[in-house]
Amino acid sequence: MSTSTPNSASDPAATRDRGIQVRWATADDVDFLVAGNVAMAAETEDKPLAEDVVRRGVTAALHDPHKGRYLMAEHDGDVVGQLMLTLEWSDWRNGWFWWIQSVYVPPSARRRGVYRALDTFVQQAALADDDVCGVRLYVEQDNTRAQQTYRSLGMHPTDYLLFERMASTPTRHN
Repeated sequence: MSTSTPNSASDPAATRDRGIQVRWATADDVDFLVAGNVAMAAETEDKPLAEDVVRRGVTAALHDPHKGRYLMAEHDGDVVGQLMLTLEWSDWRNGWFWWIQSVYVPPSARRRGVYRALDTFVQQAALADDDVCGVRLYVEQDNTRAQQTYRSLGMHPTDYLLFERMASTPTRHN
């Protein structure tokens, strides 16, 4: 892939782990993705999100893989988790970082290997793509359970802090 946009070409045979199937999201998944993003922001950051803004953002990504690609985890035909991948070009490494974002597993499906299955899919797809130099994510500082999960899967904290300045308009962004 010339732009290393994660897609079905890098699909490592629809990963199955502990009976969990991982697949690329479709437009049929928009309601779960919106609800998951809203729930995740409320739970991890106590941040209310405007559902209409999130719906437009999810829909935009589903229609343009350069904005992001969602993965869905299923167990016995029920969706039990989500994850979004976005891209960052690294001139230092001449390769793409895939950023894991918008991870959500409903409380009823947690501690059953859902995130592990999603992560396995991402790692296999990244390793299969010569243009990918790494996988990154950011995590809320106080979310120690998530940090423990990421460490157990071979990720480690970096030396970087995240800074931001929001450029926001009320009709487009939260």
